Amino acid sequence: MRAIIAPYDKTGATELARGLIELGAEIYATSGSQRHLSEAGLDVRSISELTGFPEILDGRVKTLHPAVHGGILARRDLPGHLRELEEHGLAPIDLVAVNLYPFVETIAQPDIKLEDALEQIDIGGPTMLRAAAKNFPHVLPLVDPADYGPVLEALRAGGVSLDERRRLAAKAFQHVASYDTAIAGYLRADADDFPQAITIALEKRYELRYGENPHQRAAFYANAGPGEGAGIAAAEQLHGKQLSYVNILDADAAWNAACDFEGPAVAVVKHTNPCGLATHPDVVEAYQRALAGDPLSAFGGIIAVNRPLTRELAVAIRASKHPTSGQRLFLEIIVAPEYDDEALALLRKSRNLRILRAPVIASAAAGDADQFEFRQVVGGMLMQTPDRVPDQDIELRVVTQRTPSDEELADLRFAWKAVKHVKSNAIVLARDGAIVGMGAGQPNRVNSVHLAVRAAGERAPGSALASDALFPFPDNIELAAEGGVRAVVQPGGAIRDQEVIDACDRLGVAMAFTGYRHFQH
Repeated sequence: MRAIIAPYDKTGATELARGLIELGAEIYATSGSQRHLSEAGLDVRSISELTGFPEILDGRVKTLHPAVHGGILARRDLPGHLRELEEHGLAPIDLVAVNLYPFVETIAQPDIKLEDALEQIDIGGPTMLRAAAKNFPHVLPLVDPADYGPVLEALRAGGVSLDERRRLAAKAFQHVASYDTAIAGYLRADADDFPQAITIALEKRYELRYGENPHQRAAFYANAGPGEGAGIAAAEQLHGKQLSYVNILDADAAWNAACDFEGPAVAVVKHTNPCGLATHPDVVEAYQRALAGDPLSAFGGIIAVNRPLTRELAVAIRASKHPTSGQRLFLEIIVAPEYDDEALALLRKSRNLRILRAPVIASAAAGDADQFEFRQVVGGMLMQTPDRVPDQDIELRVVTQRTPSDEELADLRFAWKAVKHVKSNAIVLARDGAIVGMGAGQPNRVNSVHLAVRAAGERAPGSALASDALFPFPDNIELAAEGGVRAVVQPGGAIRDQEVIDACDRLGVAMAFTGYRHFQH
């Protein structure tokens, strides 16, 4: 047996080489790996000894040689291949253990220069891996140190099965594909157009007990590229049982809503919709106002706080009650960027509560966390830029006779930001920086207005209303005004805009257009 061991990550390489040598293998390695293995007292030959040619161009060319790739690609079941090797003084190579330069880690560094990034694009490694994986019935491609031990055990027992070889080949090809995806994404980072072809690199975080329903299988994957440090995908679970498929969806919705605000904000989410959302300089007050948005729906919900969670806030959360039963408020998940020690100790008293510590998602003002959003349909994928418009770019153009007061204007701006986190057709009623009523996911906008006004109840009079899309008819305004709404913000642009404006003027409602729509299906 002849093997090439040339991984960038040397984890387990010494143990692999030692095990192969014990099995009688002849080991070749590139300069860095040879040095590492020789320091461990192992007899390892250099790649230059195999190729008869020195490593050149500062190590850029080491393994790109027929002595390497002829040995890897030769099929053992074709006598002609073996004859050609012998004619040229070459021999088969039976195992290739390689992993690649740290390109993703390099480009994640702040202010990395292009020339430094380019130096971390591996050429020889992917080429050897692809060659070995192509010829997997005869050559073992090893890209993951976790596979070293099982492969050694199989070799000691007589050989590696064809099914296992195929699995290792698929893993090698996927590793190279993810690597190339990261490089392509980095090089097109400043491009405005949608690329003609695109791949997405993901790594499995863990398998889930089931999917959205118990009869569905599921797993959770995170971005394998530079965006891997963002949001719920990068969250650390500090307490509670394993997250479910629905938990992850809801936690993501809550965290996105809370992080969309520059000031302290708290989101309470149920079935991906914020039944409560509030911002206030005092984060405990923000929580109380968010909870008051719909305390009934908050039962079994998710709380996200975009500030470190303090002992005072933990006390307030644990003191919260279900509005009809009087039981302590049951929550599935709490998400925050940090936790005080005392806060964590208090929250951990709830055995089933899942506690997540997550990196804050960049707001629109700070730039997009992800360049694109993806959504699967049968047979394809939708791709779009995120719905993130900086506050300073949104002009509330008053179109009615009455101009909103300063207080109403503040509520309109809050409601406009909040409504984009509610499923369409979406209506939000807000007062004093908090949602007081919400209507979501209705097939017509009048139903959403009705639900929002009914949910707000006695808090509806004097509230501000945001609609995620235009009002096609004045009936929405008439229903909102009947409930006491005094100010409205919407995109505008309907054929009957003037009829809607006239209804506002007749009812004494102030209205502003934004020119933006916030559909979320």
